[in-house]
This record gives sequence, structure tokens and C-alpha cells, in this order.
Amino acid sequence: MNTNDIRINLPASKSMSNRWLMINHLLGSHFRIGKLSTSGDTKLLRRLLTQLETQSSDVFYCENAGSVARFMMPLLAITNGSSLLTGDERLCQRPMAPLIDALRQMGLRLECTEKEGFLPVHIQGSVPTRRTVTVDPLLSSQFVSALLLVAPQLPEGISLTMTQRPTSRPYIEMTTDALQQAGVEVRRSSNGRTYYVQHYDGKPKPAAVTIERDWSAASYFYTMAMLRPDLRIRLLGLQLDSCQGDSATDRFFRMLGVVSTEVRSPYRAAGRSITVQGGGERAKSVVFNCIDCPDLVPTFAVAAAASGLRAVLKGVSNIALKESDRMISITTELRRMGATVNTTDDEMHILPSVLKPKEMVRTYGDHRIAMAFAPLQLRFPELKIEAPEVVEKSFPEFWEEFEKVLSVK
Repeated sequence: MNTNDIRINLPASKSMSNRWLMINHLLGSHFRIGKLSTSGDTKLLRRLLTQLETQSSDVFYCENAGSVARFMMPLLAITNGSSLLTGDERLCQRPMAPLIDALRQMGLRLECTEKEGFLPVHIQGSVPTRRTVTVDPLLSSQFVSALLLVAPQLPEGISLTMTQRPTSRPYIEMTTDALQQAGVEVRRSSNGRTYYVQHYDGKPKPAAVTIERDWSAASYFYTMAMLRPDLRIRLLGLQLDSCQGDSATDRFFRMLGVVSTEVRSPYRAAGRSITVQGGGERAKSVVFNCIDCPDLVPTFAVAAAASGLRAVLKGVSNIALKESDRMISITTELRRMGATVNTTDDEMHILPSVLKPKEMVRTYGDHRIAMAFAPLQLRFPELKIEAPEVVEKSFPEFWEEFEKVLSVK
């Protein structure tokens, strides 16, 4: 093991943590969850689940956490009592119609109190009258995952058919893998469009679950490795054979000359990590489909612009529906720095250009915009990141870990 590596402690996967919190709540808290995410979203979900258990309030405020709102909506819909699901201004602008429509198909009672298809939603918990449901997953795979997570508690389970190809399918598979690990029977049709989840009336055996380190968080350090090829960065606890869709980071950055090497500790059987180093052979241009990893679009766009390569990012239509309108926030900030960026409904084209420093990168209240642009401080030390505290949403320790790389001269 190279003792000169810069060692980065990554957070646990927020996506995996939130799925296991839901499963533990629904199946009776039989699982010990190790290395749970410290992200703001995971802390929020834990608070709301505790609120539901203690019945301390019937207003469930989800801040700007889309996944939390989507996971809570079906849970509240099948739980006795009346509740209001809401969030901040941005969350109430993010579409929820496919999930609301699916729940109504099942005979559940939801009323949008301001604008149809959006939060706030008044929910009167009841027992579903239908187990067969269709859902449009194009805007978010979380609509599918949210329904699958509550399915074991439905009297007849669920038969869920997707009306078209989903965005971020690996995150649906992450959900079904977790359910199966918990002992729930899940099947998928031969064409991959329909999921069948059986009602679960058994008692799970107590088990320990360890959450993987987060690939989304790792992506920012790949940009740093690209910008500082003289450094070797060790991402502790990360593994290449991951169920996380954002492990696509490795494939993208390989084209930008960043080489990943998985290492196992000789002292611990499960002690895995990945070292990343730039300076390898680079492609002349990059074309990459981001439909399975839309959260990586900010990272990829900034890295491509900084590399000076021509890049086409496909499958980006739904990034406008995130914590900020990322189609606008990414392109605006890159253009302010001199990059040439063209967009269509589903593609982002980044042309070879030379970035020029700006005093401040605006983050639009979006954690991923802040972390995607932060590595440019390696090239432009004078660059500032607006509202750096937004990283608390997914990676509270980001600036501390980032400083390990930034401080190396």
C-alpha cells in the first residue's frame, strides 16, 4: 500500500441508506444498519419515520429532498390517519404526478392542495383496493422504488408495470436487491417492464447490513485526480463491483485519462478501496449516456469543460427537475467561465474551450453544483463557491476531505 496516497473518507451511500431505513421501518426493525449515511437527506428520513411512529405531527415536511418525499408518500398512503406531505418552494415545483396517479390507481386517497401533480398533498391513509398498477418512470426511477418498498406490506403485494424505459434503472435494481436481501420475494418479467413483489407476512431474521460507500461522492475526487495527475487519491471503502448506478464514474473518467485500481487491505478481508490517478491516455472526444446516472451530469460536464475535450452527454432531460434546474445551473456557470455549451432537450454538448476563472460560482442551492465545481479550485485558487454549506444535503464532510487534496502543493 502506497503510504503517500491521499486518503479520502467517503460517506456511506445515501441511496442505499434510505432504502434500508424504509425496509427496516416496514418490516419491524430487524436489521442492524452499519455505516448509515450522515447526509442531511438520511437524517431527515429518519426524523420523519420517527415522527410517523410517534404520531407527533401529521405534517411531514421534506425540505428539498425529492427522494424522501417520494418514499414517504406511499408509506403515508397505506398508514391509518390523515397527513399532509409538503416541502420547501423548490420541492413543491418538482413533479410528483406519476406517483400520485399510481397510488390513486390502487384506490388510495391523495389530494393535491394547491396544484395538481405537485406537493403539498393531503393523504388519507387506507388499504389499497388494487394490486396492479402502471407507472411512468421517465422523470424519476424513485416513483418505482417508492412503490416497491411498501409492496411487502400490501395485502396482495404489487404487480407494477413501467410504461417506458426508466431513468436510473440501477437504482430500481438497488431497491429490489435490498428487498430480496431482507427476505422479500421479488420477480421481474422477461421483458424487464413488470415487477412482482409478494406480500411479506413472515418475521425476518435479525441481520447486520453494511452500507456501501457512495459513488456519487467519489465522482468529485475523480475530477481532482484528472486536474492533479501528480497525485494518487485513495478512496477508502469504495468498490468497483457496485450496484450503484453512479459507479459509471469509473467508465467516464477512464476516457479522460483517470485510471482506477481496486486494492484490498492485507489486514482486513473486506478492506477494499480504490486508488485513482490522472495522466493516462485520453480519448479525443467523449460521448456518454447519463440516463442511468443523471446525478453525475454536473461532475461530467465540469470535468469535460476543464479537460478541453469535446464531449456529448446524452440522457440528461430530467436534470432540470433536480434540486435546481441543472440544465440551467450547469450551463450558466460554465458559460460564465468561458466554456461553449450547447443543449437540446436530452443532450448537453461541451465544445473544446479554455476556462477562465471567476470570483464566484453560484450554486443555486444545489449540493451537486457546489461539489462539481469545487475541484476547479485546484486550477483557480481564487475561485469561491457560493453557499458552501449546501453540501450538507449529501456529503457533510466534503470540504474537510477536499482540503486534503487542495492543501498538497
